Amino acid sequence: MKLDRFINRPVLSTVISVLIVILGLIGLATLPITQYPDIAPPTVSVRATYTGANAQTVLNSVIAPLEDQINGVENMMYMTSNATNSGSADISVYFKQGSDPDMAAVNVQNRVSMAQGLLPAEVTKVGVTTQKRQTSMLMVFSIYDETDQYNIEFLENYANINLIPEVKRVAGVGDAMVLGTDYSMRIWLKPDVMAQYKLIPNDVAAVLAEQNIEAAPGQFGERGNQTFQYTIRYKGRLQQPEEFENIVIKAMENGEVLRLKDIAEIELGRLTYSFNNTVNGHKAVSCIVFQMAGSNATQTISDLEALLNDYSEKLPSGLQINIAQSANDFLFASIHEVIKTLIEAFILVFIVVYIFLQDFRSTLIPAIAIPVALIATFFVLKLIGFSINLLTLSAMVLAIAIVVDDAIVVVEGVHAKLDQGYKSARTASIDAMSELGGAIVSITLVMMSVFIPVSFMGGTAGTFYRQFGLTMAIAIGFSALNALTLSPALCAIFLKPHDEHGEKKSTFISRFHTGFNVAYDKMLKKYKNNVLFFIQKRWLSFGLVAGSIVLLIFFMKITPTGMVPNEDTGTIMGVVTLPPGTSQERAQEVLYRVDSLVAAEPAVASRTVISGYSFIGGQGPSYGSIIIKLKNWEERSTMQNSNIVYITLFMRAQKIIKEAQVLFFAPPMIPGYSASSDIELNMQDKTGGDLNHFFDVVKDYNAALEARPEINSAKTSFNPNFPQYMLDIDAAACKKAGISPSDILSTMQGYFGGLYASNFNSFGKMYRVMVQAEPEATKNLESLSSIKVRNGNEMAPITQFVSIKKVYGPDIISRFNLYTSMKVMVAPASGYTSGQALAAIAEVAKENLPAGFAYELGGMAREEAETSGSTTGLIFVLCFVFVYLLLSAQYESYILPLAVLLSIPFGLLGSFLFVNGMSAIGNISILKMIMGSMSNDIYMQIALIMLMGLLAKNAILIIEFALDRRKMGMSITWAAVLGAAARLRPILMTSLAMIVGLIPLMLASGAGANGNRTLGTSAIGGMLIGMILQIFIVPALFVAFQYLQEKIKPMEWTDVDNSDAEPEIEQYTK
Repeated sequence: MKLDRFINRPVLSTVISVLIVILGLIGLATLPITQYPDIAPPTVSVRATYTGANAQTVLNSVIAPLEDQINGVENMMYMTSNATNSGSADISVYFKQGSDPDMAAVNVQNRVSMAQGLLPAEVTKVGVTTQKRQTSMLMVFSIYDETDQYNIEFLENYANINLIPEVKRVAGVGDAMVLGTDYSMRIWLKPDVMAQYKLIPNDVAAVLAEQNIEAAPGQFGERGNQTFQYTIRYKGRLQQPEEFENIVIKAMENGEVLRLKDIAEIELGRLTYSFNNTVNGHKAVSCIVFQMAGSNATQTISDLEALLNDYSEKLPSGLQINIAQSANDFLFASIHEVIKTLIEAFILVFIVVYIFLQDFRSTLIPAIAIPVALIATFFVLKLIGFSINLLTLSAMVLAIAIVVDDAIVVVEGVHAKLDQGYKSARTASIDAMSELGGAIVSITLVMMSVFIPVSFMGGTAGTFYRQFGLTMAIAIGFSALNALTLSPALCAIFLKPHDEHGEKKSTFISRFHTGFNVAYDKMLKKYKNNVLFFIQKRWLSFGLVAGSIVLLIFFMKITPTGMVPNEDTGTIMGVVTLPPGTSQERAQEVLYRVDSLVAAEPAVASRTVISGYSFIGGQGPSYGSIIIKLKNWEERSTMQNSNIVYITLFMRAQKIIKEAQVLFFAPPMIPGYSASSDIELNMQDKTGGDLNHFFDVVKDYNAALEARPEINSAKTSFNPNFPQYMLDIDAAACKKAGISPSDILSTMQGYFGGLYASNFNSFGKMYRVMVQAEPEATKNLESLSSIKVRNGNEMAPITQFVSIKKVYGPDIISRFNLYTSMKVMVAPASGYTSGQALAAIAEVAKENLPAGFAYELGGMAREEAETSGSTTGLIFVLCFVFVYLLLSAQYESYILPLAVLLSIPFGLLGSFLFVNGMSAIGNISILKMIMGSMSNDIYMQIALIMLMGLLAKNAILIIEFALDRRKMGMSITWAAVLGAAARLRPILMTSLAMIVGLIPLMLASGAGANGNRTLGTSAIGGMLIGMILQIFIVPALFVAFQYLQEKIKPMEWTDVDNSDAEPEIEQYTK
């Protein structure tokens, strides 16, 4: 290859590099930073409320008609829905990866409006909302009252009126949700007084509707030829409780006026009384901020933090802001770790190169090449729309190894020429490059071809591999550009011809170098003999190859698989479930005890408790959740990593709190799938039968699952034993009295359920007016007797027409893809991974589930099941094929490339050996907590793909040189031995540089450690074992395959310029 131009024009070469670096820096400055690429499927959520209805009613009257219409909307993946006893209906529609979330929302909205006519009037009055839900939580923050001087209504509305509108305006915020409720004008009716005046709740609602209105009475003097024109105002909607108190209900004949305050208490209260929050034991209101699709998460969070800091000074005295969870903490900590690793790797590589090359100038050349290639990569990342995330950064760390590699090959090649006695560094560079140019290009193509097929994968895993593979491929491309332009130019400038007889000063360094060289020469001699041994014993070489392939397949089968390792994110979630029917006050007592138990743990920085809401399932008085924020990674000892903390908390809670079920879990690694990192099964009842029977089937199935060794626990949060009262209306008695059942039900709803009667304005917002009986009048079954219903002119006790009996039912009913479902959370046993657990789940389902019952996976598990084994296998095969075809083209032979391909399994085997070895060490229980276990997850598969490229590269270099020697007329055997000997130094150098460079990854700790460890371990293992076996086996394979090749197409001897190899040729020609 003609590369003299770059060597003769060093300025041109440096200018190219400087330009690339400048572009790269621009890219680096503008790239968004995220934790993982955006992979959660777009979700649209549809919500409606049917005040006072129970779960079954909501399911039948609201969810069923909506789901029927929504089902099958374009690009839909699956859909889930929940109906609760608090009257809320919630449908989530999940769309395929990569579909446009805005279009999805519009399509769903259109389907919802088709169902509008089938919904009850109460539901349409409040409205059915459709919004695209951004599933990734950016942060959870709370405003809490340190001095305990404000009431909860004030806190919630302070947040809603002042802070939340500003939060929503921050760029990149998709939605901000307050876990609290708005103000509402509460009209607490007194049933006994109402009965005396012969009134029912609907009368109050009707009066509100006629007197609390906005009106437009018009103007005086419009076009009346008057001097002035006046606008007529009506006082409009009422605003103060006093105004509501004076609403006129009835005007009697005797001139008395009955006002609202005579029959009800009126106060400015909360819309619903179901949520309560505390932070560190103080009253609080919490807010969850969701990310908008395609925005830069890191930037958004920084803006939010700035806003909150700014705000904390403006808050009323005694209020504080606490950030309970922010995606940035883990992100910055882990990116910080990766960058630290990058720098360590860089220094270590530098040292290895220095030891081998023994002069400082040559060491500078690879040291300059690394930053140039890595920084340039950012520019292309910007162009193709990637972000800086854990995957692209890990790719950079691995790319160091490859970049150094190309630079070392060049420097080493030039050195070899100088050793042969060239007097000018420039001619040495030109000659070395003409030998190496072809090898470098082919290496680069092979390496890139390994990473290209990876980017065709679909699904979540595909997104991961694409980010990783393309980053690597780009870095390799730039590295080759460097090796062909900048490095040779630098060699020509920096390197000096070797002086033969210069007197060496005896310093420590020169003595060390002399010793090193003597040792290396001895080793080279031994190495040549060993290579000969392997060439003569062909069966041994081929036996080793076959053995490694068999072992590799065996290990692939037994190594547990996974998607992304669970990291210590610095946050722990907790869920408290109380016995069904627990009242809210009782629940808060228990939550308070759980809170103080958590507070006693030294690693905890802050804790947020939300009562009335559970992350895993359900809203209602008998649920509660806790978000625990741990101290920073630096401030915690190794024994305080999140695994250990959450296990100790779990144990303590089980000992101390007997009356509730307390679960702690680590939040999932990939945002947007589900709240916990367990496998999510949706058991489906396709028979449409009785819920209790379905529950029994699920219980049997869970028991069968827990009997399997792979499964630690299988739990469902479904509970059909919530105490309820069944209301039965005696239709005959109603007919006799001349009233209809609906009168009775509307009276019940007005007193017990609450009516949304009207609106009022205050603080620049619009709020609802709610009518309901006062809490005293509805507290138990006996209170029913004081409730009267009107027939004609008389009031009759409601108890004459209804009978009530105790029953049990569920608190929340879910559906999955139109069938009633129960969610089962399955946690794999330690030492087993999700892949094995999924297999066990499928087996048990075959044996245990009766006909008409089935299960579907949800969340992350669904993705994993779709993308696991099959595609990865396919990708590896594709990589092999690509490499093979490229090499065939390069060597003009379909046989020779087999010598390269057959040497690859050694490395892959090495990597499995190391990972399994580390897992085995990790299985010792104490270490397991600190180290975590390793599995064949995305990180490891990435390392494997990279190894295929690197190992192929070593083999290519050996074969390239052997072929050159063969063309000069040596015998095949000697060509192989000498070719290998010539490449031994660069191969040892690059492999050692890489192994040493990745040691920091293998021993990583702190944030993001598990992924880094898997990556480091598998790469080091593969490289070490692969290299050791390769340098012996490849020459043997070369001899065998070249022999076959020459049988087919004999060598044509051309006149090669043999001057530099003359001494060798004389020695070794037959």
